[in-house]
Amino acid sequence: MTISQETTQVKTPSNALPMVIVAGLFFILGFATWLNGSLMPYLQQILQLTPFQASLILFSFYIAVTFTALPSAAIIRKVGYKNGMALGMGTMMVAGLLFIPAAKTQIFPLFLLAQLVMGTGQTLLQTAVNPYVVRIGPEESAAARISIMGILNKGAGVVAPIVFTALILSGFSDTVGTELNQTQIDAMADKLILPYLGMALFIGILGFAVKKSPLPELASEAEEGASESKGQLKAALAHPNLALGVVALFLYVAVEVIAGDTIGAFALSLGVENYSVMTSYTMGCMVIGYILGITLIPRFISQQKALMVSAVLGLLLSLGVFLGDNNSFAIANSLSFILGGAQLPDTLILIAFLGLANAIVWPAVFPLALSGVGKLTSVGSALLVMGISGGAFGPLFWSLASGTSGQAVDLQSGYIVMLPCYLFILFYAVKGCKMKTWK
Repeated sequence: MTISQETTQVKTPSNALPMVIVAGLFFILGFATWLNGSLMPYLQQILQLTPFQASLILFSFYIAVTFTALPSAAIIRKVGYKNGMALGMGTMMVAGLLFIPAAKTQIFPLFLLAQLVMGTGQTLLQTAVNPYVVRIGPEESAAARISIMGILNKGAGVVAPIVFTALILSGFSDTVGTELNQTQIDAMADKLILPYLGMALFIGILGFAVKKSPLPELASEAEEGASESKGQLKAALAHPNLALGVVALFLYVAVEVIAGDTIGAFALSLGVENYSVMTSYTMGCMVIGYILGITLIPRFISQQKALMVSAVLGLLLSLGVFLGDNNSFAIANSLSFILGGAQLPDTLILIAFLGLANAIVWPAVFPLALSGVGKLTSVGSALLVMGISGGAFGPLFWSLASGTSGQAVDLQSGYIVMLPCYLFILFYAVKGCKMKTWK
């Protein structure tokens, strides 16, 4: 079966159920990913971690992408996209179970191992599920389709911190800014066990259901006569729009994770009691951004121009966070009808607004980078998914730029690392995505 024949088949109405299944997978990906925004400051509090040590919680999750993206593509070529999704979810189930001994022993490396395994499962699932969305319809509207999936993914990012707070942090809000005794530490650590056990079982059952589902198989490059992996990689990197797109997504995920997952740690340093729900604010802004993407792309604005707007907005907001006053509540006061009267510093609100700037980047870069790669779609997708490893290095560089004190003013200074990231994304939007040759 050729790609065109397969695409025509997937576009038929009978494939509505498979797309619902794929949408559910995007929700699961988002839920497991954006738990990190609550988990990072929570573990920082109970394990008494420095900002650098806390950043390793995110590093171990996202660094898995660096080592497993290309092997994931090879696995998918061998077992197929659907089985690849099931294997990815099975790996995520194992990761969820690893949190149980980690919580019982309170050994930091065990938490990092669980995060590494979770990242590995996520990478395999991401590599398998993203091509479905890109190849389900016309290339020029791919950003809108990814935006629909993004709403579910980031919507899960709104729900996950709220669920985390309700199931795990409830009863411990009065511990913010205090030194915990061992009894409190044990009680907070034990609260992780049942939620992660439940999540592991749910993901395992869903993975089995996906394997037995009517999800159609996409034609693989192996079936289409593509060359061996080394030749595929070289051929893929010969496309500048793809190679530069990988860099753009690397930097994008770096700033996305900084905005989504460090906001809780920053809020904790500011003494905000509900620090564990702060990721929900960033994700809420991302959902709004995705809705705008669906509405505007490509009817009123092209993928490329939307990417340019996102980069410029990201630059302005980053400067606002870096230069802002942690003692000013002007934005929260003006938006009190939305925030429910929550008194949050302007800098926290601006970090949340970065979700709006970040929302369109992945949906725009992914199809722009895959444009013209043809039979190399799977390898190209794997390379782009490798860009998720930016989530490992963004918070790491943020923590290094923040120093070791853990004071709010120092953490605030760390957000300067976002500026060069948005500058490169702007370059890709203006020129990089148009490059078809390195000459």
